[in-house]
Amino acid sequence: MNTQLIQSHPSIMMGKPVVAGTRITVELILEKLSAGETIEQLLEAHPHLTKPAIYASLNFAAQSLRADVIYPVLEKVA
Repeated sequence: MNTQLIQSHPSIMMGKPVVAGTRITVELILEKLSAGETIEQLLEAHPHLTKPAIYASLNFAAQSLRADVIYPVLEKVA
């Protein structure tokens, strides 16, 4: 994985991690994939996006979650 594909700078998208050279956030890529969009649909909707950048975004997210932190998942109360 090319770690240079994901960058973060305070003046771009409020410092959120983005695909280098774009304003496409890792968050957006994850949201769209989790909503059922395919990689091909992402590439079609965002011409500046590449498959390696999508995979780098997924890897970035996985690496970010490797920290020893507990993420509570709250159950919805009916």
